[in-house]
Amino acid sequence: MRHLVKGRKLGRTSSHREALFRNQLQSLMDHERIITTLPKAKELRPLAERVITRGKQGTVHARRWALRWLLRRDLVKKLFDDIAPRFSERPGGYLRIVKLGPRQGDGAEMAVIEMVDRVAPAGKDKDAGGKGGAKGAKGAAKPARGKAGKAAGGEAGEAAAGAEAGEGEGKEKAAKTAKAKPAKGAKPAKAAAKGARRTDRAAAPPDGGRGKKDRDGGGGGKRGNAPRAGGGRKPSSPQKTV
Repeated sequence: MRHLVKGRKLGRTSSHREALFRNQLQSLMDHERIITTLPKAKELRPLAERVITRGKQGTVHARRWALRWLLRRDLVKKLFDDIAPRFSERPGGYLRIVKLGPRQGDGAEMAVIEMVDRVAPAGKDKDAGGKGGAKGAKGAAKPARGKAGKAAGGEAGEAAAGAEAGEGEGKEKAAKTAKAKPAKGAKPAKAAAKGARRTDRAAAPPDGGRGKKDRDGGGGGKRGNAPRAGGGRKPSSPQKTV
């Protein structure tokens, strides 16, 4: 006999598969709509409907059983106080699956699993109102058209022209004063050049940078030395006179 044929393994071990369904159940109870692959959605729907049926019972045992799958007390509270009362008159079929077609990339069949009487979150309406308000504010911020707009534009142009004229006059005055009176403490260019030459001459050594040994014609080392005045080699030892 072929045992354990019921259900899809989804390429996972039993512990991994249970963890997957717990995570999907939490997202489904929180958002009331998730997008997943078609095989996962088909395996998740029976489990989620059993959890909702437990929520309709409202007993302590049912709460503990639901907590074993949801793992969050706030989600258990939402299930028993909000979701389950909405399905009090419905005997089953709390969820629907809508196919979305193949996924781009690996071609897996995608689907949406959601609650039948899902309530749209109020955040979307607020966002829409906020966008409309922002557009209205932008429209109000635009300048008025017609004679009033032209008059305002003419006044602004005159003010800008007056400011530019004032700036031009100020620049001309500043240039004249700079030519007429040099700044205090500033030396002319020619005087500064002469002073620089004098300091260079004073800093240079009188012998052109040569050392004392080079001037005398001596100095050891491998460098070329000047020849001796008497000619010939220097004697290695003093000569005796008879």
